[in-house]
Amino acid sequence: MSEGMVRKWIRAFKDGPTNVHAEERSGPPSVITEDMLQKVDLKVCENRRFTISFLSNEFPQDSRCVLYGILTEHLNYRELFSLWTDGRFQ
Repeated sequence: MSEGMVRKWIRAFKDGPTNVHAEERSGPPSVITEDMLQKVDLKVCENRRFTISFLSNEFPQDSRCVLYGILTEHLNYRELFSLWTDGRFQ
């Protein structure tokens, strides 16, 4: 990160609001619902050897990125992904 960018952020912070807590987000609302979380979790429990491709076929309306986010950020299946990428489950 360049020194100039840091200086720019410092100026913006001094000139703007100083509250660092969450504010209203701009942009569209999240596409992930509680119902979707439950459905994906149920599919994972039915088939523990699931893949993103499998889930993508089960939920064609949702992108692979959304499904990956559900698994890692909402359902906390990060440990399984790290085991798979280590080559233990090939």
